Amino acid sequence: MQLDILEKSIYELITETSTNLPKDVRRAIKKAKAAENAGTRAAMSLDTITNNIQMADDNVSPICQDTGLPTFKIKTPIGVNQLEIKEAIKRAIVKATKDAKLRPNSVDSLTGENSGDNLGAGVPVMKFEQWEEDYIEMKLILKGGGCENKNIQYSLPTELEGLGRAGRDLDGIRKCILHSVYQAQGQGCSAGFIGVGIGGDRSSGYDLAKEQLFRSVEDTNPHADLAKLEDYIVEKANTLGIGTMGFGGEATLLGCKIGVMHRIPASFYVSVAYNCWAYRRMAININPTTGDIMEWHYQEGEKIEFKEEKTDDSTQKVVELQAPITEEQIRALQVGDVVSITGRMYTGRDAIHHHLMSHDAPVDLNGQIIYHCGPVMQKDEQGDWHVRAAGPTTSIREEPYQGDIMKKFGIRAVIGKGGMGPKTLAALSEHGGVYLNAIGGAAQYYADCIKGVDGVDLMEFGIPEAMWHLRVEKFTAVVTMDSHGNSLHADVDKSSLEKLSAYKDRVFN
Repeated sequence: MQLDILEKSIYELITETSTNLPKDVRRAIKKAKAAENAGTRAAMSLDTITNNIQMADDNVSPICQDTGLPTFKIKTPIGVNQLEIKEAIKRAIVKATKDAKLRPNSVDSLTGENSGDNLGAGVPVMKFEQWEEDYIEMKLILKGGGCENKNIQYSLPTELEGLGRAGRDLDGIRKCILHSVYQAQGQGCSAGFIGVGIGGDRSSGYDLAKEQLFRSVEDTNPHADLAKLEDYIVEKANTLGIGTMGFGGEATLLGCKIGVMHRIPASFYVSVAYNCWAYRRMAININPTTGDIMEWHYQEGEKIEFKEEKTDDSTQKVVELQAPITEEQIRALQVGDVVSITGRMYTGRDAIHHHLMSHDAPVDLNGQIIYHCGPVMQKDEQGDWHVRAAGPTTSIREEPYQGDIMKKFGIRAVIGKGGMGPKTLAALSEHGGVYLNAIGGAAQYYADCIKGVDGVDLMEFGIPEAMWHLRVEKFTAVVTMDSHGNSLHADVDKSSLEKLSAYKDRVFN
């Protein structure tokens, strides 16, 4: 095999997966957008999402800044050298990271050190299988941390909030899958897709669930009962009112794919792999002699372009904010307000929040804005940094720290996705702060709002975890937790649980 050509083919696969959503996913998102009620927060979110999809395609830049943990599944003919393929994958990963097609996401679990090139122990994931075909099939999925953290595994029988007892039968499986959608709320960047694995052990069940995510959104399960269950789950999940980004609305789930395998008598697992709307998976067939790409997968049907499709939001009131922000300005904001930020904001994720609990801030944060974001950054030949992708990360991970840090440093606003919990909500009320929900996955849309990088601190934590000083213009987000004790996230969680409870009675015998 010509290894330089193979490496080029793998690099193309990585780039395409990161920057260009497959045709079936685009069609599902367009359908969801058409069904949404105009003028709602969900409709605005879908406008941003479709705009972002087009920008990523046009710019050949990451759809979402969290390019996840690259997972390859490779089938090879007898006689093909899998060790050579592994090395070619690693070289392609390093190049794609350098070219800002991937964010450096490989972190030493003991030291916290970022390798900087997406290589490390067990990273990237490469799973090989030998088959009887005469070509190589290579699949890749980029599944970000926000949706990965909403994966869930159930051991039957179990008791489920809102649904009661789930037994060891098809109806118990039904309850588990519905519950998995409820528990994800907006933190997994809904509207999403789920893969489900029934049976196996703890690890093989999750592997089967993730394998379902490589199926076409539009296929039909060959198992009649599972085909009915897939359709049922999508239909009923979209009645829960969770909606896009957890803002409420009609589109909560865009696809459900279920696989089944045998198990041992003592164990009955239902494993669910949740994937965000930025459903980045692609596959190619490779010539084992030359290393060339023979065929791309997911090319059936029309490719939807999202150009000139913005809905009318001319009547929407937008509050202009510029840091430093006063407590008076914050107290005037209410849940549901749309804000547009111009000026300075600072990124801060897990490492920054942990650091600030016991250290001084490297800059004056009084009246400032913290953005829960781990951007994709690239340095030019002059040594200047540029933002290549910069959507929000899931905020709930900062719940142990956020309220204390806001009060300690005088921070007035935090931006993220998925909302935060009661500790932060209490601090917002006490201190005079606000939580702003940006649109998860919209990394190109928000990168376009960032007009410059004015500095960076704490680079020892790695690019995603450093504190970047960003200069922004017209950065739009929605107030979902205000200083008056109101939380849209808590309201949607409560109402969706009530709707979930309507499905506790048996459906499948």
